[in-house]
Amino acid sequence: MLTEPADAASSSLLPAGAEIILDLSRLLSRTLHAMPTGIDRVELVYARTLLSLVPDRLHFAAVNPFGFYGRLPRETVVRFLDETEARWANQAASSRPAMLCAAARTLMRLRPRRVPSADGARRYYVQASPHHLDNADRVYAKLRTEDARFIALVHDLIPIEFPEYARPDGAEKHVRRMNTMAELAIGLIANSGSTAQSMERFLAGSGAEPLIRVAHLGADPLPQGEDPSPIPQPYFVVLSTVEPRKNHLLLLNIWRRMIETIGPERTPHLAIIGRRGWENENVVDMLERCTAIQGHIHEFSGLSDPMVGTLLRSARALLCPSFAEGFGMPVTEALLCGTPVICSDLPALREAGGSVPDFIDPLDGPEWIRAIMDYSSNDPRPREQQIERLRDWTPPSWQGHIETVLKLITDIDLSRDACA
Repeated sequence: MLTEPADAASSSLLPAGAEIILDLSRLLSRTLHAMPTGIDRVELVYARTLLSLVPDRLHFAAVNPFGFYGRLPRETVVRFLDETEARWANQAASSRPAMLCAAARTLMRLRPRRVPSADGARRYYVQASPHHLDNADRVYAKLRTEDARFIALVHDLIPIEFPEYARPDGAEKHVRRMNTMAELAIGLIANSGSTAQSMERFLAGSGAEPLIRVAHLGADPLPQGEDPSPIPQPYFVVLSTVEPRKNHLLLLNIWRRMIETIGPERTPHLAIIGRRGWENENVVDMLERCTAIQGHIHEFSGLSDPMVGTLLRSARALLCPSFAEGFGMPVTEALLCGTPVICSDLPALREAGGSVPDFIDPLDGPEWIRAIMDYSSNDPRPREQQIERLRDWTPPSWQGHIETVLKLITDIDLSRDACA
């Protein structure tokens, strides 16, 4: 857990007079959710890491679930972050009524406060989630209230570039988010070079010219914990929400084919970790009605981080056959656990895993079967070769990511002074 340093020497990471207001609206809206999404984790780590690096230049703000905007007291935010992480680690410990009471107390403690006058400070409003970005007027009102410049993290443009994988209104809503960034942001952080290229294509011809920097999402080792349910060895893991672009259907058909061709005794097992999402009727039909794969497919939803870490560490490999990704945090999380990765050959996943994973076209079913059989066989060489490559892999760090954010703010601040 990151805490504030004993001194403020690290504040030299920002120019004199520059302040950061970090938006926590997304986390505040998730007080009734036992388990986090990837975006939830990112917003929390932004808060923790900025508290560590620039504590005396950092303020917190949010639009609460009732639509009111304001500042949040630092001590109360730190307590909220602690409680949120504890909830994620022990989601089974609280009943629904207890969570409702806890959420009410949290929202009362974190009720928005008045925004103080800038008094000459140069404010930068940083938002690490897409929360409310589809409402440009609301974002503009926040920036006007704070008299701040806007810095936003871009996670992906997948609903725009691949609308077939989004909810029915997903593409339209995401266009509004991107337009808000284009109109109001002076700087953008892309979570990968692939995302940066997508954003540049979106901005082309718009006249908007925000500074764009690439900062890979950091990763922390998942803790070891209780085994949620023993799975026969050998087994593989897929870690993601069950939605069309994650390509679970390929894996389920592969498992059916392996059971039919080599028999259930020689077929490995598969752990699907993640909640059921949207537009996934075919996958749900396979999970619930395909008797051939029952007994070999193990579905988990709402697992704590320690439980996920335990399942990952004992797996032969993480499988990630996605059709599209913005970055690929499950890849870095698996590699940090020392677990090999077999994933789609996508630019974003190559950025996440470097040269370590085995990369396969997401449509090449026979090659996926070959790789899975190689990794589940008694011959250890294919798996050991990847583990050997893993020795030279350097994982992206959250401190490095946030330092890129601070460097972007510094560059903007210096350019502002040069134009003054």
